[in-house]
Formats: sequence, structure tokens, C-alpha cells
Amino acid sequence: MIPDDAIVIVGMGVEAPGGIETPEDFFDALAAGADLIGPLPRDRDWPIDQILALGALPGWGAVPDAGGFLDGAAEFDPQFFGLSPREAMAMDPQQRVAMRVAWRALENAGVRPDSLTGAEMGVYFGASAMEYGPRAASVNSYSGHRIAGAAMGSVSGRISHTLGIAGPSMTIDTACASSLTAIHQAAAAIRAGECDSAIAGGVCVMGSPGAFFEFSRNNALAADGRCRSYSAKADGTAWGEGAGAVILETAATARAAGHRIYGAIAGSRVNHNGAGAPIVVPSAQAQRQVIEATLRISRVDAADVDLIEGHGTGTLGDALELEALAATYGAASGATTPAAVGSVKSNAGHAQAASGVLGLIKVLQCGRNGQIVASRFADEPNTDIDWDTAGLRIPSVTREWPARHGHRLAAVSSFGVSGTNTHLIVDMPEANRA
Repeated sequence: MIPDDAIVIVGMGVEAPGGIETPEDFFDALAAGADLIGPLPRDRDWPIDQILALGALPGWGAVPDAGGFLDGAAEFDPQFFGLSPREAMAMDPQQRVAMRVAWRALENAGVRPDSLTGAEMGVYFGASAMEYGPRAASVNSYSGHRIAGAAMGSVSGRISHTLGIAGPSMTIDTACASSLTAIHQAAAAIRAGECDSAIAGGVCVMGSPGAFFEFSRNNALAADGRCRSYSAKADGTAWGEGAGAVILETAATARAAGHRIYGAIAGSRVNHNGAGAPIVVPSAQAQRQVIEATLRISRVDAADVDLIEGHGTGTLGDALELEALAATYGAASGATTPAAVGSVKSNAGHAQAASGVLGLIKVLQCGRNGQIVASRFADEPNTDIDWDTAGLRIPSVTREWPARHGHRLAAVSSFGVSGTNTHLIVDMPEANRA
């Protein structure tokens, strides 16, 4: 029985590469092992020829014509949200996609979005600057709208404004850990009485190809645009996009409203790598510490966690992450009952600020369907750990996931290039599929 004061997830919304717009389609694609990677977008005025030629520069790596891009990133109905077409065009597409996904999450929870005016509902959304549109210090047809259209705070602010809700409204940028950090902060705000409920999640729509330039210069892009999470053949990351939102409230509130409970946040923690290595270099010690802190606050036995949705960027950081997981969950599970570790990035690429919430929605759907989905490229696992003794395994096929005493426990990790690490444990009661 989930306690009345537990923070629970009662709704979710998602947009993912491959035209995915529902949690059910998202799960079906992952369960089928779908490759959701496609070519670079041709409708964003990106210098495609220049991008694909970067590998010819001395010291730069090749850029594949591939990534996990949202099909509908450029589509938006401004009048539905009470906006003029000119104002909508001036808005970072991350604001538009976040509004859309938040609305769907409320509908998924059985909440009428137009019934929330004045509600003490918070909005906590992860996002990062993506260089969309003209600079504000220029004269153009969108001048006057750029002050809100380019503001990071407007990702959350647009949601609050559209719904007319009065709780805290914050956009969080901890790089790749942003959305999971946002969910952590939203849960803490409800516990502290700052709001009655919250919309939490993250969004990533690439307004410019800047990330491809950065990782080409660092020779850190996968040659074929596929992120081989935890694989011995991993040769770099693959950029992606996505958005996800979850609706949080207390279990008592959910029961009183008749809301379906997908899972409870047993605990979450955030820390930083600290000094020492360069800021972009992960720390196995810090990752282990944030996992151990989350287990303590959750009062969860690590051996009971069957599924770990890892960060798994397909870079040198994978080995460090596996080291931390083996020292915590693996050590508790043992070689006879290894915990499954995978990453949605193997299907859809690295959705950056939205990666954590996409991983959480994957886990919630796995719990609801009673299945652990396969992680792609599991046939040749990373050789930096001994898989026979690590207490971990990469699921190569989708299989049944039996509940333990009516519950399924899973963990989700997100590690930011800024050095921030976030870890969350979710407790999912055996699903009523009604």
C-alpha cells in the first residue's frame, strides 16, 4: 500500500522521435526494439552541407546524417493556446512542444486543463538554451516578442500562463540532468506545501545544429548516428530530441480524485561531481554517492530494484556509470539475479534536457505492461566490467517482469555535462489495466 503522503505520478505525456505522441506508442516502439533515428531535419534552415563536411576539417570528427528528431517540432496551433501566429513564431519551439506535452499529460491524468484556473499547481520543466531565432539585439519582424519567446523561464511560464495556474513556475537547466532534476524539485515542493500538485518534465528541440559542431570538434559523435549504450562497439553519442511531462500529487489527493496511480516516487537525490577532473568528465564516485543517497531516503533494498534506466550516452562515461551501478545495485543483486540496465538512447538518441523524463516514462510503461523492454546493441556489452560478477545485465529481448509482492521497483539516472547527477527510484503498484 502506497502511503497517503507519498508523491505519486497520475498522468504522463510524451513526444519522441518517430512521430510518437502517446505513452502507449512509445512503449510499443521500445518493446519492438525500434530504431527511431532519422536524417537531419531539412526544414530548419540548417547548413546541412557544412555540417556533413565538418569531418574534413583537421582534428574534427565526421557528422552522420542522422539523429532522433521530432517529426512535429515545427507544427503548432497557436489559437488553441490563445496565441497569435506572430507571437508563436517568435517562441522557442521548446516552449510550444512543452505546452503541448503538458496539456496531454493532464488529459492522461483525467484532469480538464481548462478547469485549473487559480489552482495551486506548480510547473517544473527542464530545458536548455538551443539558439532559436534571430538575436534580440536586431531589428526584425519578431522584435517585441523575443523577450518572452527566447526566455528560458518561458518554457515553464507559458504552461502556467496558458492554464491560469498560480503555483511555482520554474525552468531548470542542469544540462542532460534537467528533466529529472525538475521532477525531483517538483516532488520536494509538494512535500513542503509550496503547491498541491505539479506538472514536471523536460523538453529538447534543437533550434540550431550547435551541438553537432561541438561534438564533431570533440570527436564524440557515433559514426552512424546510433547511440550504443553500454556496448563494446560504442563510438560516441547520437543527438536526439523529445519531451515528456508527468503529473505529480500526493497519494491521498489521487485517491480522493479517483486518479490512476502509475507509480510513487520512493526517493530522489541530486549532487555534483565537485572539483578535480574537467567539468564535462563524469565521476563514478559521485554517481555512486547519489545512488546510495537515493536508496537511503527511499528505504529501498537495492536488491529489490529489477530495472535501471541508465544515462548510457555511448561515450567513455558508460564505463564509469557501470562501475557505479555494479558497486550499488549489482553488489546487492548478485550474479544469480542481476538487475537489468538499459537506455532509451539506444532507440532514440540523446534527448539532452529531456532524456531523464523519457527514461522515467519508459520505466512507468514497463511497469504498467509488466515487461522489461530490450535495449538495442546488447549483443556485445562493454568490456570494462565483468558481467559475470557485476550483478547487472543488458536485456537483449523484451521479457515479462513479474511483480514482487504487488510492486515493481525501478531506478532512473541522469548525469549532466555541467557535473550535476540526479537519481530517482520509482515504486509501481501492479497495474490495473482499466
